[in-house]
Amino acid sequence: MQNRIDQTFERLRALGQSAFIAYIGAGDPNLAATEALALALEEAGVDILELGVPFSDPVADGIVNQLAAQRGLESGTTLRGVLDCVRKIREKSQLPIVLYTYMNPVYGFGFARFLQEAESAGVDGVLLLDLPPDEDHGEFDVPSNVRRIRLIAPTTPPERIAQLTARAEGFVYYVSREGVTGERAALADTMGVGVAAIRATTNLPIAVGFGISSPEQAREVAAQADGVVVGSAIVKRIAEFGGLADMPRRVAEFVRPMAEATKGK
Repeated sequence: MQNRIDQTFERLRALGQSAFIAYIGAGDPNLAATEALALALEEAGVDILELGVPFSDPVADGIVNQLAAQRGLESGTTLRGVLDCVRKIREKSQLPIVLYTYMNPVYGFGFARFLQEAESAGVDGVLLLDLPPDEDHGEFDVPSNVRRIRLIAPTTPPERIAQLTARAEGFVYYVSREGVTGERAALADTMGVGVAAIRATTNLPIAVGFGISSPEQAREVAAQADGVVVGSAIVKRIAEFGGLADMPRRVAEFVRPMAEATKGK
């Protein structure tokens, strides 16, 4: 059964456009702000929203997103709170939502229970950052319409790419460079090669992230991939404007030109 992620990529593919995927830390600076941000980002042209579940040891993240996770924890945000926030967003929006999370919060919540409650809340996908396929022993193989997004790195060998894409759902997230999340002045030279290697193994959409921070970069990635993920550049503005009443509007104004760039504008 299709969900909102599938429908979004299908619609954009028919238009010859790429999806703009925005990442924000849930609960940064609080969950009420997260709800407001989600609606403002949708209005600015975001096609899919990634919500980062705050975790105390976010090893895949650079300093900007680490600090966002810390602010989320300080605001009292839990996985349960994030699911409740998604429910509130769903009262006003059908924007596809992916939870970006580490294993510990899910392990504590319970695998099957997490998927059931995530689907009930209106979550469309989950990206588990630190669960390698070798350790994925079927705990998530329960009936659910929540898509399992898989990460692939530029250092992933061909046989492992095939292993990952064989179990991927929704879309494949290609990490365009080695290291942690964060803004970069230039895109990785190997991005096109990496996207081609993944495309040879799957018909799923491929989204590229890590380091994209400008409309020019977003346009360049959109020419080669089905989706463009921007996170740290957005989170940096949330931190900058977090104490202001019009923070969602200011962040949306920053995002809009990048979202438009993925549509050839």
